[in-house]
Amino acid sequence: MNDTAVMAPASPKPHIPWITLSWFGLLILVCNAPALYSLGSVWIDDADMGHGFFVPVIAGFIIWQRREELLAIVPKPNLWGLLIVVIGGGQLVAGTLGVELFLTHTAILITLIGVILLLRGTETLRMLAFPLFLLFFMVQIPNIVYNRITLPLQFIASKMAANTLDLIGVPVSRDGNVLELPHQTLSVVEACSGIRSLLSLSFLSLVYGYFFEKRVWVRVVLFAATIPIAIVANGGRVTFTGIMTQIKPELAEGFFHESTGWVIFIVALAILVMFHQLIVRTVDFIAAKRAHA
Repeated sequence: MNDTAVMAPASPKPHIPWITLSWFGLLILVCNAPALYSLGSVWIDDADMGHGFFVPVIAGFIIWQRREELLAIVPKPNLWGLLIVVIGGGQLVAGTLGVELFLTHTAILITLIGVILLLRGTETLRMLAFPLFLLFFMVQIPNIVYNRITLPLQFIASKMAANTLDLIGVPVSRDGNVLELPHQTLSVVEACSGIRSLLSLSFLSLVYGYFFEKRVWVRVVLFAATIPIAIVANGGRVTFTGIMTQIKPELAEGFFHESTGWVIFIVALAILVMFHQLIVRTVDFIAAKRAHA
């Protein structure tokens, strides 16, 4: 008698709850429409926030990549999410009345976190922790924090440039964030503080680490490395500008000055990638040595 194999019924493939997503997505959009409009205006008007356009796209792509894992999670609604939604709504009202953009913009994310916890539970929220964290990079940092960061960065960049210019034989005198050169006076203003490249490079280091590195400690090291890399790169930009002004003073402003910012940023990104490869090769070399010991 032949044994007959009994085929287990295939488990139904989980479907994306488009109706639920659309309904709550629409509610969030309607309730936060003015805040979303001002957030988009910040991305357009503030050169330091140009990366804001890419943040939700990349976060959404990461979520889409993990959709099957997310759908496999059994929803366990958590009523604490309702409290977080209320907090987000109160923050939105307070920020709107106080004309505080940071509060109104982060209120959108607080509300989103609350909705996820309310509808899906802690496990889903935990899996979405990284893309949700990325979304905070699309929000402009508070002015009080911005001012505390940019001024020291201006002084660091001007000091680095002055020392480098003096080292290569270009006469320079530094007074705070002002460099006196033979043919030009350079003022390292807020736009030249390097905060723009620091914010963008920090965001890209997280994204790069997520896609190209599995070890958490290496991701943390890469993220921390963006600070010195961005500072040194910006100091190099100011130095290069100082050198070029001795050839033609008009090069300190306009299109050439802006284009050097993009070039230096690409160089900083390349340095970050090379630093990652150095870590990987060093770790692999040490592991190989231990394996043969």
